[in-house]
This record gives sequence, structure tokens and C-alpha cells, in this order.
Amino acid sequence: MNQAEIQAPETAERARAESCDADRMVECGSIFSISDRRIVNGVSVEVTSRQAAVAHILSAMRARSCEVFAFCNMHGCNLARRSPAFASALGRATVFNDGIGMDIASRILFGRPFPENINGTDLTPELLAGLERPTAVFLLGSPPGVAERAARALESRFPQVRVVGCQHGFFPPSEDGEMADRVRRTGAELVLAGMGNPRQELWAVEMAPRTGAVVLCIGAFLDFASGRVSRAPRLVRALRSEWLYRLALEPRRLASRYFGGVGPFLWAVLRERLRRPALPGTSR
Repeated sequence: MNQAEIQAPETAERARAESCDADRMVECGSIFSISDRRIVNGVSVEVTSRQAAVAHILSAMRARSCEVFAFCNMHGCNLARRSPAFASALGRATVFNDGIGMDIASRILFGRPFPENINGTDLTPELLAGLERPTAVFLLGSPPGVAERAARALESRFPQVRVVGCQHGFFPPSEDGEMADRVRRTGAELVLAGMGNPRQELWAVEMAPRTGAVVLCIGAFLDFASGRVSRAPRLVRALRSEWLYRLALEPRRLASRYFGGVGPFLWAVLRERLRRPALPGTSR
């Protein structure tokens, strides 16, 4: 076999890969690849599918990379604009798009939405279902007792999950290092951190290397998994309206976030759009 014949398959494979529009995330083979990011309100967000996101997290776990994964929605963008520390934490994590607000922003800024909506409440079960072997998981977050109830539910639902520790999320920042050391002593490979924004991300990016584990910032997932809070019906979720269901359950806490946050978020996105060149095929 001559050198040209040896190189031909590589050339063909390279051409095949390059034929995929990275920004549109056209499917190559059986899985989307993470190959692009979009900046929304200064937050770098992956352009990917749920399948590829799960594969990325599993790969990080196999490598024991101590990588941090997070999700950003409209509220997260608003927080990041006001908090340099939170913006910096998101910059050190792999961030996935969460919610219809991010799709609206992506349409304004890039002319198209993200390939899929990727939120922690849906992605986490997919990740746990995809575990390839018994895996040590540490549950961190929510009020006292919730993580323990979630542990029983998750171990029952996902055969490969071995919960090696639980801790509520209301410990003071002065105990951050002690908590990381406790996680390391359990041998956890994955930490599910549900302490809310920005607390969970700030803790994760500083303490992940000390824990020796990959950290996935999951928001309210433990509340849902434990049964403490009910999820919206499947149809409501399919219509991208779960935020309305949660608003009905917690109006005092969420009204200002959802209604008070829309204006500042869209204004920031529009200002960002005006600073950019015109999109292909459009004019100002």
C-alpha cells in the first residue's frame, strides 16, 4: 500500500468532518460533537446536544479531570452581569444553555436558536442513566434531609449510582474547604451540587480539584428527585413553559426573577447585537 492510499481514509474523514457546519451542529455519525460556543451576555455557552453533553461529562469522569459543568439561563446571565465573581466562575466551567430566554438571545445574536434546550433537571437523569459502571456519587445541596431522600430515589432508579455521601447546601463559605475534603474522603467520582446560583458555581470552580471529582451544578434537581417539589406535567415541559408552572408554585421567590429580569436581559442582548456586524443576509 502506497502513502497516498494510507492517507486517503484520513483525508476523507477530515473532509467529512469539515463538511459539518460546526455552528449549526449538523449531526456527524451517531452523536453531535461539542465544537462551538456562543457568547451570550458575556457567558460562553456550548453549542451542542444533550447526547453530546452527557458524553462530555462521562469522558471527564473517566479522566478524573475535576471539570465543572453548569447551566445558564436568563437569570444566570443577569447575575453574571452584576457579579464579576460569578461571571468568572462561569468562565471556568463548561456551560450549557438552559431555557427559552437563551434561545431568544441566540436568535437575536446569531440568527438561530441553540440545537437543544439543555437544563440540569433533564440532563442529570440522562447522565445517571448513561453511567457505564457502578459510580460513586456525592449529593450536595437543598435543605437538610432532602439529599438523603433523593439518594434513596436515585439509587432505586439508576442501578449504577452508588451514593457515598449527602450534605445539605446551607453550610457557610468558611466550611467550603472542609466540605471538599469530606467529598474527597468518600472517593466520589461525581458531585451533584444543588445550592442555587451563584453559590454552587462559586463553590464548584474553587473546590472541584480539591474534591478529586467532576462537579455538575444541578440547581433544584435534588428537590425534584426527592419529591419535595413536583415537576411540571410533561406537556407543559414540552411547550417550554415549565417556568410558568414553577412561578405558580413559588410566586414570591420567582416573580421578580422572571418578570423583573426579562427587560434587563433583552436590553443587554440588544445592546450586544448592535455592537456586532450584521448577520449574513440581513441589513441594518
